[in-house]
Amino acid sequence: MQEILTGLIVALDVVALYLLLPDVKRRFLLSLWTALLHMIFPIIGYSVGSWMVSILSQWSSLISSILLFFIGLQLILSTKNRQIIAIPIVILAITASLDTFSVSVSFGMLNLQKYLFIISAGIWTFILSYISLHLAKNRFPIKGDTLKWIAGISLITISMITLVDSLNNS
Repeated sequence: MQEILTGLIVALDVVALYLLLPDVKRRFLLSLWTALLHMIFPIIGYSVGSWMVSILSQWSSLISSILLFFIGLQLILSTKNRQIIAIPIVILAITASLDTFSVSVSFGMLNLQKYLFIISAGIWTFILSYISLHLAKNRFPIKGDTLKWIAGISLITISMITLVDSLNNS
């Protein structure tokens, strides 16, 4: 269940970004690229995370908690920096998907279900990014800052739960 919820959380970050882009012409293609990258980056992240577990098995839960905490904090702080620039769809999709790498490193370190998270992140990201791009085109009144706060607080909460669990199991 945590994997499905985190797949949704990483998709919310994309929604927050894409709600700020009212003039995207190829919304379906951008949503598809972003969803695919939200699946590719976690595969790489899980591999790195699993590798790190073999090296840092005693510290993996603490490191994972710290990574998730700072990713969540970065999402919250990014609401202050709101620059909109015209960039190619592929670059925009990569930029919107890079955070899934660091989240999946943490999940790889925790040995959570890789494919469940990857499929969840891809499906949620495609659906929500496509919807948010259509809403942005229609000048939907909700801005991305609220969603970034929700995603950031959710990741910080997961990091705290992971930290408490690891301390209780020690």
